[in-house]
Amino acid sequence: MLHLYNNLTRKKEAFVPMNPGKVGLYVCGVTVYDLCHIGHGRTYVAFDVLTRFMRYSGLDVHYVRNVTDIDDKIITRANEHSLAFTDVTAKYKAEMDQDFAALGILPPDEEPTATASMADIIQIIETLIAKGAAYQGASGDVYFSVAAFPNYGQLSRQNLADLRAGERVGVASDKQDALDFVLWKSAKPEEPHWDSPWGKGRPGWHIECSAMSKRCLGEHFDIHGGGSDLQFPHHENEIAQSEAANGCQFVNYWVHTGMVQVEKEKMSKSLGNFFTIRDVLQEYRAESVRFFLVSSHYRSQLSYSTDNLRSADASLERMYQSLRGIERVQGTIISRFEHAFLEAMNDDLNTPEAMAVLFELVRELNRARRENAAAEVADLAYTLKTLAAMLGILQQDPDVFLQSAHDDSTVDAERIEQLIVERNQARADRNFARSDEIRDELLAQGIVLEDSREGTKWRKQ
Repeated sequence: MLHLYNNLTRKKEAFVPMNPGKVGLYVCGVTVYDLCHIGHGRTYVAFDVLTRFMRYSGLDVHYVRNVTDIDDKIITRANEHSLAFTDVTAKYKAEMDQDFAALGILPPDEEPTATASMADIIQIIETLIAKGAAYQGASGDVYFSVAAFPNYGQLSRQNLADLRAGERVGVASDKQDALDFVLWKSAKPEEPHWDSPWGKGRPGWHIECSAMSKRCLGEHFDIHGGGSDLQFPHHENEIAQSEAANGCQFVNYWVHTGMVQVEKEKMSKSLGNFFTIRDVLQEYRAESVRFFLVSSHYRSQLSYSTDNLRSADASLERMYQSLRGIERVQGTIISRFEHAFLEAMNDDLNTPEAMAVLFELVRELNRARRENAAAEVADLAYTLKTLAAMLGILQQDPDVFLQSAHDDSTVDAERIEQLIVERNQARADRNFARSDEIRDELLAQGIVLEDSREGTKWRKQ
């Protein structure tokens, strides 16, 4: 049985779906105003792995990941470039899709947007006002009343007195409490806006997710996820407004991914240690980046470094080399490896332990190939690829991966094949000087030749 660490209870718990065999999963998505960074990659790869694993385990997963397409940052970016805000969001949504596809992140089952959810947002706010949990200030903004929700702070374990002390200086004049947060922002001149019972305006960030998750999954569902930096205030505020409006528990399991660190500091633009997915993919193969992201436990802090990415690439190469030349990867899954793999994954998605099972499979596969044990090779290769699919790796043709560039440079495969033919002829003619010359020429270009009984294959170094 799958066990997940629930941040609401601060312990690992057996995962029991509300409806047997079915899972409602909501993950906070991207605010589309810029390119996605490697931290986004870490979070959405982790939930992609969770979804793949639950489906392999026989669960029917309904995965919802929203898109925030109206926000202060989006408006600022649009104004900077004299664009409509919709042009900004369309551009960066497409860029996000491209980056996520490169990392092998499967699309969610639903991808609601904030701008298409205004009726749902307004309805929740009206309910909150009617229940005395929200109010309109003198400025026209509508706020959630934290004092009306006694359990506020249950997820993040925040001390409300300390929070109020920290907020007192900057409190808006029309807030009843320093901790009250905005549900609806009254429109400023030249800003995008929508009609509402409180005048023209747009939603606050937190209310969007409460509205979208409710429409797609209902008032109460199984798993809500996101990066650990969203626990407070975003997820805390989601709980407060959703439970105050609906009168029931919002989510059963809260799952959060750890942050990406560079030189033991959180990655951020202000520190100048910020890496977009696009930047990283210009230097490393996309599947190697994914391998790096899943090689650490999803709740741990992930250390981003050149050495770690190179190590991931080398490890993935070894795995693909074990599969190279196997014409048809078909067979029977070997139960002892499957059991060990599933045991690791059921333990709060322990991907490092699951990866260790894959490496053991690679060692056994290499042994079986040396011994020419054809039936065992088929079963081991099939087991390796089947289990690795839950992590989203080892699904390419080995030659395609091994002959792909590590960066954005191009490889002239046709020229390489011509030189291999010429080298084979030189060897047949016992012209070993020319044979060595060709090998050295290709090696200087980062191309490694591998001779075997099946012939000569090449890969990028």
